[in-house]
Amino acid sequence: MRTHAQAVVIGGGVIGCSILYHLAKLGWTDVVLLERDELTSGSTWHAAANIHGLHDSTNISRIQHYTMNLYNELEAETGQSCGVFQPGSLYLAQTEEREHQLRLQAAKAKFYGMNFHEVSRAEAEALHPMVNYDGIRCIMFEPDGGNVDPSGVTNAYAVGARQRGAEIIRFCPVTATVQQPDGTWVVETPKGNISTEWVINAAGLWGREVGKLAGIELPLLPTEHQYFVTETIAEIADMDRRLPSVADRDGEYYLRQEGQGLLVGAYEKDVRFWAEDGTPQGFGHELFADDLERIEDNMMRAIDRVPAVGEAGIKRVINGPMIWSPDSNVLFGPHPDLSNYFCCNGIIPGFSQSGGMGLMAAEWITKGESTYDMFAWDVARFGKWADAKFTKARVGDQYAKRFAIHFPNEERDAGRPVRVRSVYEQQKEMGAVFGLNYGWEHPLYFDADTPESAGFVRQPWFESVGREAKMLRQAVGVIDISNFAKYRVAGAEAEDWLNAVFANNMPKAVGRSCLTPLIGVNGGIAGDFTVTRMGEDEFWVIGSGMAERYHQRFWKMVPMPEDVTFESKTDAWCGFNIAGPASRKALQTLTNASLDTADFPFMRSKWLEIAGATCLALRVSFTGDLGWEIHCKAEDQAAVYSALLTAANHEKGGPVGSRALMSLRVEKGYGSWGREYSPEYWPQEVGLDRLIKTDKGFLHKDSYLEVKDNPSREVLSLIHVQNVTTADATGGEPIFLTDGTPVGRVTSGTYGYSVDMSLALGYLKDTPAGAAVDVMILGQPHRGVVLAEPPFDPKGERLRN
Repeated sequence: MRTHAQAVVIGGGVIGCSILYHLAKLGWTDVVLLERDELTSGSTWHAAANIHGLHDSTNISRIQHYTMNLYNELEAETGQSCGVFQPGSLYLAQTEEREHQLRLQAAKAKFYGMNFHEVSRAEAEALHPMVNYDGIRCIMFEPDGGNVDPSGVTNAYAVGARQRGAEIIRFCPVTATVQQPDGTWVVETPKGNISTEWVINAAGLWGREVGKLAGIELPLLPTEHQYFVTETIAEIADMDRRLPSVADRDGEYYLRQEGQGLLVGAYEKDVRFWAEDGTPQGFGHELFADDLERIEDNMMRAIDRVPAVGEAGIKRVINGPMIWSPDSNVLFGPHPDLSNYFCCNGIIPGFSQSGGMGLMAAEWITKGESTYDMFAWDVARFGKWADAKFTKARVGDQYAKRFAIHFPNEERDAGRPVRVRSVYEQQKEMGAVFGLNYGWEHPLYFDADTPESAGFVRQPWFESVGREAKMLRQAVGVIDISNFAKYRVAGAEAEDWLNAVFANNMPKAVGRSCLTPLIGVNGGIAGDFTVTRMGEDEFWVIGSGMAERYHQRFWKMVPMPEDVTFESKTDAWCGFNIAGPASRKALQTLTNASLDTADFPFMRSKWLEIAGATCLALRVSFTGDLGWEIHCKAEDQAAVYSALLTAANHEKGGPVGSRALMSLRVEKGYGSWGREYSPEYWPQEVGLDRLIKTDKGFLHKDSYLEVKDNPSREVLSLIHVQNVTTADATGGEPIFLTDGTPVGRVTSGTYGYSVDMSLALGYLKDTPAGAAVDVMILGQPHRGVVLAEPPFDPKGERLRN
């Protein structure tokens, strides 16, 4: 066994073997995989192993598409069969909402050149004559859908990795992972120790236990999951072809051919958790006792749709464990609290994602960043607030609603509240309806008589949000922005360190602020921040709250001088944005300091006394309107909030939630991290290149210089979608020219209440202002026009005067 390796992969399931294969394929051949038992032990061996390409997330669709295409290539390369069956998959919509989802996915498939299209009932009956299509509104067909052999795929990855020089050691449990002072690791096993640059936790059911060896707690929990295989069905046995699989997600089951029978699996409401206190070390290829009564309702719906299921006997039942994260997405990426420790845990559709997941992991490890923005999977999206209680509640909800539609902007109640601020109860009494942001409860809108709901079309809260947006534009609104990430950086060399991190020059004068990008490894946008100089050696940095742990990795990339302190103030400080044309008048009643533009210009700051509390006031607003951010200590939040609301009420204003803020910032054409800003986009494509100063050094400057003079592949643009009455873009919708040429995609969509426009913010290729385009809202073309400037205050006069 080697004593040194570039990387050690822990776990010999399909994901661990895929990561090993892709590391070797990208040139890291001095790599080792350690498996405590035999390859495929745990969840891999008993998986149903269905494969499909489309997903609600564009980047996950790309990853799944790559994976589906990889299996045949892998067979040819290694000579190891993957057991690939691709008779296609039929997707059925029983509801209007499911039809919207499928039509949107079909539009995305057309945009990305994937094979997914609508078929008629007659065509579907020819493809799968055993299905009863009564009550089906829409049928889509994915010709490349199907299934693979779990053991075959895993072993093909293993063979491919070995052929490139990687080593696989079976029956070799890891007993310790010890980080060394230089950031490298020693992985201890009964067969000897391995020194390595990277540890990769792909331990499947044992991901929690392997994580604890490194001192981290991963929010994961296993459940039982059942599927069954019928005896031979004569109609299938007589066929000369394989039947396509059936995705009847409204029926909450999945169904495909297995041998000469049918395989039927279900995600039932009666969830069974397993191994809550830890996965047994001796578990391997065992199964649980059958418990088909739990999935009886799902089985009956499958029988109604495919009567042959009820006529055939059951040949075998598989009831095995699978391990989940709180949102059913993988926990992926370098752990923010450790150096060179990569997580890949909690994978559910492993055989649809294994190839792309392995490639993204290998890219991130070997190159420092993956091709696609993977924040939806990033382990950094959860913090310590995602405790065992929250994880159990969310996993139970995710399992029971596995096939429920994840609507745009949907908020689910399970496990909440987790973290609340001191004004939470006050906001509830004011009628706040809350959403979840990195564990924090925050107001979406204020109208308790209109409960939260989600869908592809405009929801009942549409008017409530509109009232708040118009109130702020016409008078004044107060927005809780406490979930923004806040940092204090201080010390004699604080300015030098910040200049070495950020691309813009740090403000020289006390009380001045600047906007600055953070550049990613490949030269894209890793973040956008407001930096304010509070004193000679003190700075205040504000960024995305949900990305706080994500950005933690970047702070570590620039050595911090000994005299510099870096503190997160996100928990200890709160914030509000008071904005609108009457915001100056309202705020002036709370302070003796002059708020006139001459005394308090745009992008300046002052310390103000408000309601007896010392507050940091920044003349900036994400609404694009006149306004101030008011930041205060958490213990002063209630008093400051009450004072701001009272002052706003005197000017016919009041509280405003985050959904109205979305509308207001899109009216102004403002981008947001995680939507418009991500490492995939170059600064010149998002309009942030003007903030980059190349006459100094900054993090990843060389990468930026490599792309700065490249022509923009796409440009962030704002589109007025015309004649819309029932639905607005929400993000992810493809955009085509009127002749059907694909040109872009929506990143944020909303209704602009104060400008009376349905708006879509997104990226367009070679599409100038004034051009007509079709935005695929609900999967159908909706005519839009590319705007030359934002419809609200295009010159920025209200913001600055």
